[in-house]
Amino acid sequence: MREKVRQWWPYYAMMAPGLLFFFIWHYVPIWEAKMAFENVRIIPPNIWVGWKNFEVLFSSPIFYQVLANTLIISGMKILFVFPVPIIVALLLNEVRSGKLRGAVQSAIYLPHFLSWVVIAGVFIALLSPTDGAVNQVQTAMGFEPVNYMTNTGTIRWVLVVSEIWRSAGWDSLLYLAAIFAIAPELYEAAEMDGANRWQKIRHVTIPGIVPTIATLFILNMGMFLSADLNQIINMQNAVNASTIDIIDTYVYRMGLSTGEYALATAAGLFKAVIGMALVLVSHFVSKRLTGKGVW
Repeated sequence: MREKVRQWWPYYAMMAPGLLFFFIWHYVPIWEAKMAFENVRIIPPNIWVGWKNFEVLFSSPIFYQVLANTLIISGMKILFVFPVPIIVALLLNEVRSGKLRGAVQSAIYLPHFLSWVVIAGVFIALLSPTDGAVNQVQTAMGFEPVNYMTNTGTIRWVLVVSEIWRSAGWDSLLYLAAIFAIAPELYEAAEMDGANRWQKIRHVTIPGIVPTIATLFILNMGMFLSADLNQIINMQNAVNASTIDIIDTYVYRMGLSTGEYALATAAGLFKAVIGMALVLVSHFVSKRLTGKGVW
C-alpha cells in the first residue's frame, strides 16, 4: 500500500484540490440539511420541528409558482437544448476538411468560456428594443420592435437560445469522442453494403453513441430542477421575475435575503430528493429501453 502511495503521490496531489472542493461544498452541507427539520436560532441549539417547514413550503402559492416555472424552463431545455449538441457532433463528423472543422469548433466552443454576466450583456444588447440588432432587422422587415428581455412570452425562449449558444458546442465534445471511438470497420461494412452517408449516420453512428446519449440524459435529469441559477439571476429583472423565478432563486432569496434558512433548506432538500428520484427512474427506463444506464 505504501509503495503504491509513494509511486502515485503526484497524481493524488493533483486530485487533492478537486476532492477537497467536493468534500467542503458537496459533502459537508449534507449534514446541515437537517436544518430543513429545525427552527434555526441565532444562538444554538436549533429546535426540532419535524415536517413543519415542509408544510409551510407546500402551503405557499409562491412555491408552486416557482415550481411551475422550474418545470417549464427545465422541460424546454431538455426538449430543445439537449438534442442540439448531438446534432452538432453529427454535423462536425461529416466535415471532411480538417481546417474547416477546426475553425468551426473554435467558434462554437468559445461561448462556453464566457461567464453568464458577459452572455447576459451580449443578449441584452442584441435584443434591445431601440438599438439591438435583432429588433433593427425586425423593423427593416416591417415588424414592430419587441422587448424580449421584459416580455413574459419571450423571456423563456431567450433562456433556451442563450443556453444553446453557450453550451451546444462544448457539450458536443463528448458525442464527438464517442463517434471517434466507433470502430471504422463498421463504416467500411456499411459502405460495402451500399449505404450512403445518411444511412451510415442512422445505422452506425447514432447506435454507436446511444450509451453516451443515455448516460448524459440521465445525468441531466438529475439536474432537471436546477434550470441554471447563474443564467436566471443574470437574465432576471423586475418585469420578467414572475415568469423565470425558479426554485434556486427562491432558495437564494429566502436564505440570503430574508434569512429563512430552514425554509430555504427545505426547498433545496425537496429539489435534491426529486433530482435523485428522476435519476433512478430515468436510469431504469433507459436500461429497459436501450440496455444502457449509468451503472
